[in-house]
Amino acid sequence: MNKIICDEFLLDTIEMREAYCNALIAEAKKNDKIYDIEVDVQSSMGTKAFKDIFPNRSINCGIMEAHAIGLCAGMSATGLIPFFHAFGVFASRRVYDQVFLFCAYQDLNVKIIGGDSGINATANGGTHMPFEDVGIMRNIPNITIVEPADSAILETLVATMANTYGNFYVRSSRKKGVKIYTENTKFEIGKANTLTEGKDVAIIASGLLVHQALLAERILRIEGITCRVIDMHTIKPIDKDTIIKAAIECGAIVTAENHNIINGLGSAVAEVVVENILVPVERIGVNDEFGQVGTLEYLMEIYKLRAQDICEKVRECIRRKRL
Repeated sequence: MNKIICDEFLLDTIEMREAYCNALIAEAKKNDKIYDIEVDVQSSMGTKAFKDIFPNRSINCGIMEAHAIGLCAGMSATGLIPFFHAFGVFASRRVYDQVFLFCAYQDLNVKIIGGDSGINATANGGTHMPFEDVGIMRNIPNITIVEPADSAILETLVATMANTYGNFYVRSSRKKGVKIYTENTKFEIGKANTLTEGKDVAIIASGLLVHQALLAERILRIEGITCRVIDMHTIKPIDKDTIIKAAIECGAIVTAENHNIINGLGSAVAEVVVENILVPVERIGVNDEFGQVGTLEYLMEIYKLRAQDICEKVRECIRRKRL
């Protein structure tokens, strides 16, 4: 397996929103059809630099997210490539009908970025903390849903979206996260990244929880438990082949996501397992609760999203495998 992850998991050198904006600028320089669609979140989403360079290709619709999606659909119908971004709650449930009918039903080409997904919203609290956005968007036919673990995959993702026709929903954080991947690592939509090999259990994670899964792998290795850690960055279309292979070779799966356990990554993985090869599956995620105000560390503890929580689920999953 080629080396794609960092030796030490340090704080990233760049914020996710800055990485997004830089990548969007790079693509816009190559393609004059790319536009930035704003809803009065230019400062919080970090896209001011795009407007400075391309003032005529940055459109602020004001706090009218549904209208902005309608604009994106119309622009796409004329051959333009709109990138719309907002906080995750406003980029998913507030605009669901417009995304479904205007973008997906019409088979258009709109890129939607939902910032501060899950507990990444921290101090903005429950009103701005989407635990259901993947679940909502999974119901839209032919949409692609991606959750990048760090800035390296996000930058690659922006380039991929710019050059791939179709509707995308990306859930991400705005601030700095942990650096997982080495620079210039290549990624493929719909193809998961296997980060560590193991035969006792497969930990399938996305986004913020990829780092926690890797920490759990190190803890469990000391106990003699080998874990295959998989970054399922594309949640739709999900990589069925990698899941089935992990089920066959490991015999147990734990999923880990910064999302409600209902209709998110865990549900998507469980659907593949039930339809193909039955093995024990345990899920780490928010247990059907609302969000709240808190630091990232506090929220990870409250919602049981830490490496030690993953370890507990792994031990339970292995116990079930042996029954």
